[in-house]
Amino acid sequence: MAFEILKTGARFIILKINDGGKYNTTYKYEYEIIPKESMIVPDPKPVRGMTDRCINLITGLLPDMDYEIRITNTCGDEDGVSELSVHTLHETVTLNALEFGAICDGEHDDTMAIQTAINVCPESGRVLIPSGRYAVTALFLKSHISIEIEDGAVLIGTKDKSKLPILPGIVRSYDEDSEYNFASWEGNPLRQYASMITGFDVEDCIIYGHGTLDGNADFDDWWKIDKEHFTVARPNMFFVNNCSDIMLAGLLIRQSPCWTLHPYFSKNIDVIDVKIENPWNSPNTDGFDPESCSGMRVLGVHFSLGDDCIAIKSGKIYMGRKHKRPSCDMLVAHCLMESGHGAVTVGSEIAGGVNNVKVTDCLFHDTDRGLRIKTRRGRGKDSVLDNIIFENIEMDHVLTPFVVNSFYFCDPDGKTDYVQSRESFPVDDRTPSIGRLVFRNISAQDTEYAAAYYLGLPESPIEEILMENVTVRYKDDAKAGQPAMSNGVPDTSKMGIYAENVKNLILSNVDIQGQDGEVVIRKGIS
Repeated sequence: MAFEILKTGARFIILKINDGGKYNTTYKYEYEIIPKESMIVPDPKPVRGMTDRCINLITGLLPDMDYEIRITNTCGDEDGVSELSVHTLHETVTLNALEFGAICDGEHDDTMAIQTAINVCPESGRVLIPSGRYAVTALFLKSHISIEIEDGAVLIGTKDKSKLPILPGIVRSYDEDSEYNFASWEGNPLRQYASMITGFDVEDCIIYGHGTLDGNADFDDWWKIDKEHFTVARPNMFFVNNCSDIMLAGLLIRQSPCWTLHPYFSKNIDVIDVKIENPWNSPNTDGFDPESCSGMRVLGVHFSLGDDCIAIKSGKIYMGRKHKRPSCDMLVAHCLMESGHGAVTVGSEIAGGVNNVKVTDCLFHDTDRGLRIKTRRGRGKDSVLDNIIFENIEMDHVLTPFVVNSFYFCDPDGKTDYVQSRESFPVDDRTPSIGRLVFRNISAQDTEYAAAYYLGLPESPIEEILMENVTVRYKDDAKAGQPAMSNGVPDTSKMGIYAENVKNLILSNVDIQGQDGEVVIRKGIS
């Protein structure tokens, strides 16, 4: 057994245990973090605990302190003890939200008190939100600080739209030669209510702790909004625009009005050891939706929600053509994804493209699909999807483990002949493309609809799909359902691999048993 420190703060570390586990470790471990002698703190206390998870936020440390970390396998194996040293970062000051007037009774609006603490916090300082219930609207982040939401602290969102600021989609510059984009709704620059945690042009900010962000959404307020007639889009729980080096760690985030975490045109975003909970039937409550972002890490996150657990995006055609900013360089590891439409989805708002995505060492349970790529004609020539890798994944009761759909019927024109026709169209500026996809070392149990369903465009086939060391088994009483959301896709049950318009389908040690019909159905494959 080995472990490593993924991140060190002034008062926390993020610990990764490498024993071959996915979300949970193979064994249980005791950890002890022992401070060395200090001239500043006369009697610093050790931090002790137990864990059975691969990724762990551990709080309760002191700033600018040397610690020895000892991890012990509780099974008592001879090789079950590891040690490491760490030095925590400097901290200038801690500002307690209560000292700025927060009432923490769950009814009084504490937004102004917490926001004031954030605004005046000096560089390398900490804003502390101690145990209690804090009613808030929208809090705006600041660079070079950390915000700790302690165990027992709950930030509760408002149901009253009139209390929330509105972020305009686009504001034209004075000379009308450029524009400023403040908000986004499903890939378009549209007006949106500010999120509980909002950031613009912020860098080096950490929001961490074992507290809770509660969006307070329900079916009689945020979740019943008419999507066809709204004038301002629902808020996220977390929205950062043009930000860098932002980390969320340790928190429980629940009851989101819409997409839960939405980084936008940002880079170096970490979401680590977070739990996201939204009801299975809550609309559009995706877990993590990076849009035109780079350098993202999603580590040790538990998703249980009502839409896609992760949905990687890069805007619709206006934003894609104007900015040509793909989402890229993303790592998803040691996550547990449950009850979503898709575990990891690419699309459908991907006009800027998506590339260099790796998903590894994860568990997918009770999701409709495992990997889900959804695109369509009209996303444009910059919508290039390439080098997307899934490996070391275990799936349990995922209805269709692998879906690539180039005929996704989204948007008002989604069911038109242009989008849905299986005839070949001329390749032009509206035509998207899909490059290389890799699925390696993956097992899927209790599959129902199909092992895999791949639909490329006849005029722009999928370049390559590699399936290597993949095992699929079916549920005995599997139901029939539609494996991909497009016109003309029939309900299927226990289908093998369906591949249409794929230039190069490579199957190496693929073991599918219990299917009805052929293991592989090929159409339009050269």
